[in-house]
Amino acid sequence: MAHAPRHDPVDQNRFIYTPEIHSDHRVLVTGGAGFLGSHLCEALLARGRDVLCVDNFFTGRKANIAHLLGDSRFELLRHDVTHPLFAEVDRIYNLACPASPIHYQYNPVKTIKTSVVGAIHMLGLAKRVKARILQASTSEVYGSPAVHPQPESYWGNVNPVGIRSCYDEGKRAAECLFMDYHRQNRVDVRIVRIFNTYGPRMLPNDGRVVSNFIVQALKGAPLTIYGDGSQTRSFCYVDDLVEAMIRMMDQDEIIGPVNIGNPGEFTILELAEQVRELVGTRTEIRFEPLPSDDPLQRKPDIALAERHLGWTPRIPLREGLVKTIAYFDDLLRTGASG
Repeated sequence: MAHAPRHDPVDQNRFIYTPEIHSDHRVLVTGGAGFLGSHLCEALLARGRDVLCVDNFFTGRKANIAHLLGDSRFELLRHDVTHPLFAEVDRIYNLACPASPIHYQYNPVKTIKTSVVGAIHMLGLAKRVKARILQASTSEVYGSPAVHPQPESYWGNVNPVGIRSCYDEGKRAAECLFMDYHRQNRVDVRIVRIFNTYGPRMLPNDGRVVSNFIVQALKGAPLTIYGDGSQTRSFCYVDDLVEAMIRMMDQDEIIGPVNIGNPGEFTILELAEQVRELVGTRTEIRFEPLPSDDPLQRKPDIALAERHLGWTPRIPLREGLVKTIAYFDDLLRTGASG
């Protein structure tokens, strides 16, 4: 009887395919007009790359990349990754997917299609043109974790039928697709799991805790905490996150998944108090019921990133909050849409 090939779990994190040598100058970024994607496009251009930014503008904003449009090495394409895309590129960063609960729960079927069908289309493109492709996965693959902090070896505790599962399970399925395209079709892949990230260009109405608190504090409104505020999160400033993603794409030691985030852990109540202090307001804190399946703890184990990428986050929470508050203050004062 023929046996299926055996894959050693250790070897799955190593190369199977050695790609042809490319110039690495032509880079495709899906979700490139979003919060993370726009910062990534900016950083890639600063490194001399030609960048094709692809976005359907569901949560992405033209304002995020308006300052890049005059660069001859930057192109913008309105496109939805649930439809095939053909492009001659050397590297692909797959960031396309709404990432905040308000946005990914707005159309849950579309969310999971973006993660799964979008991954299939981008992996198919990478296979055709022999490009290296990076998947922007998420700490949400760990669900409500029973292990703390969360290492990449932890398989997670995810509700497959909950209101967050369109995002959680969509990203888990995308990781599966990346590994299967790697093993079966020898596609050169990278996977990062992104923990809570914040900074300029977040949407003021995206429902994420940092932007919520800052906008509420600047408006003098009560800060809304869901639950009792004892749940913890780890917050990584966007510049640190983008640096880690580029290092992950550029190295040849490990394909992932690799956690990317700041291991500094804060309760939601501590974050609220710090935002109030930095904004200079004593607005009240209002407590509301905790949403379904909201994790009580979230903290990355970043040992793999430290070892293989030589990366640790540099910007502490307080410094990052000051920069983010300044962004939102300007946004609210000018009446810009973000």
